[in-house]
Amino acid sequence: MRLSRTYKAAVVSLAITLAFGVLWGAVPWVRAADHGDAPLASNYTAGDINDIYAFLDPNDNSQVVLILTSRGFIAAGENANFGNFDPRILSLFELELTGDAVADVAIAVTFSPQSARNAPQNANIAVVDPSISQTFLSFFAPTTISSTATAAPAQTVTTHAPTGAQFFAGMTDDPFFFDIPGFGRFVASVLAGTPDPSQLTRARDSFAGYNTMAIALRFPVSLLPSNVTTLGVGARTFRMSGTFGLTDFELIEQLDRAGVPAVNVALTPFPVKDAYNVATPPDDAAGQFAGGIVGTLTALGTNANNIGVLAGLAVTNGDLLRLNLSTANIGNGGGNNPAAAFPNARRLRDDVVDTLLFVITNGGITTGDNVFANELPFQNTFPFLALPHQPRVPGVLDDQTRN
Repeated sequence: MRLSRTYKAAVVSLAITLAFGVLWGAVPWVRAADHGDAPLASNYTAGDINDIYAFLDPNDNSQVVLILTSRGFIAAGENANFGNFDPRILSLFELELTGDAVADVAIAVTFSPQSARNAPQNANIAVVDPSISQTFLSFFAPTTISSTATAAPAQTVTTHAPTGAQFFAGMTDDPFFFDIPGFGRFVASVLAGTPDPSQLTRARDSFAGYNTMAIALRFPVSLLPSNVTTLGVGARTFRMSGTFGLTDFELIEQLDRAGVPAVNVALTPFPVKDAYNVATPPDDAAGQFAGGIVGTLTALGTNANNIGVLAGLAVTNGDLLRLNLSTANIGNGGGNNPAAAFPNARRLRDDVVDTLLFVITNGGITTGDNVFANELPFQNTFPFLALPHQPRVPGVLDDQTRN
């Protein structure tokens, strides 16, 4: 894959500036969550992708929203210490426009070092055409400062006037909701030959009460080529060396990637989890991980038809979310109408675990993990993510954790 040379050349061309350009005429180019899904990712939390989301703005379906969360399980008492972005991490949103597994557009995001505890970082993004190493128009945007104050700081949203694109980066409540131990114990019971659905009745959200770092983008559909009807979305993170704003940096290694929820954490065998995270969607389409995924699903009792359904989501054309740009998204909190739910890409409210459990168990599990919503309500406007948990005032004992 040409990623290292191509992205380095393109991003360096604007000194890693934050870019949003009109995406010209015809451009070529499910696991639970991804938190700590493999040994290397769990040991480099700043580059560990939690989840990615892609949906049409329910307030205006002519706008696409992309969200990437990373560095999960931040306790509110550590907001000030952990609530920043690592300047050595390059995060990529990759957009696929033609229905295959190869990204046509990449949106690269980097951050300046934090100069003081109460100072924002500068977010820097470059929109890249990997096929010609070309970077487009740019702007900088400040992050939202994290704190341990009683009230969370207001979210800072920057608008790029020429295109109407919007950007947010900062600490938020972790939007994912899922019972990790319940799921793990249920899977273990199935593999042991004694399926025990009662393990899924704890109804405890392992992510409740914790914060995460989030990057969110909102841009007009009109910036995409007019013939694009379905948008593929994936994300990757890289560790790099160098100093912010200089051209002597180097991409050292890919750390993580994300697309369809639940694939690597739940379906790939443990010995290949690190390899999966440093691979690419074209590797998926080439069948590099198909055998292991099918083997896991077969061991879980998933029938051939449903194995085919899951393969269609994450193997055949790569592990990418797919957003139908013609399917209306409506409702509060980023949208909640069933017609636009996962696997039509992914919204914040979509209960992806329940959907995947239903498919994996051939319809046998209809109530999923019994965690049906996030512990905090999502907002109704961009970036839609709930404000972060803050340390509680004296006398408040419940920190909302549900482990």
